[in-house]
Amino acid sequence: MTRLGILLSGRGSNFQAIHRAVERGEIEAEIALVVSNVPEAAGLKYAREAGLPVWTMSSKGVPRAEFDRKVLEALREAGVEWVCLAGYMRLLSPEFIAAYAGRIVNIHPSLLPSFPGLDAQEQAFRHGVKITGCTVHLVDEGLDTGPILAQSAVPVLEGDTVESLSARILEAEHKLYPATMARLVGSRKQ
Repeated sequence: MTRLGILLSGRGSNFQAIHRAVERGEIEAEIALVVSNVPEAAGLKYAREAGLPVWTMSSKGVPRAEFDRKVLEALREAGVEWVCLAGYMRLLSPEFIAAYAGRIVNIHPSLLPSFPGLDAQEQAFRHGVKITGCTVHLVDEGLDTGPILAQSAVPVLEGDTVESLSARILEAEHKLYPATMARLVGSRKQ
């Protein structure tokens, strides 16, 4: 069974969506390790309550390459085969990307290549687009530039705010990310 490593920095709602899909047998995988660069991240509480292995260390003041080497060591020790970024708010070092080349997956709250980087929902809202959404992509050394695996469109509705639009995009993310991971690693359900 495929061993997943989840990297998160906050509430971990996409991690929770992936975990629930694993538990339902929709993804043929097990979560081997949940990693956070924020020791008080809310997603870690969920991981611990679910009985999942957790590794955490504050990244504050630690050079990126040095921090990533420690994360890589933890992932390798746990036998992680695929890495899922779930609200991980750090750019990965070239060394990290090379170690898991073609096996690091991220979800972004826009229809890439539009609105990469931070505050994608706000960028879309400010530009007045009528359709936005989310993208699951492989991670490369660029910022949200890796090969696109799947996308889900979300309409911008009359009267939307950045918050209401963000909430609907997040709902789409919670469906798209697990479905994409199931396609990548398989499903136990027949």
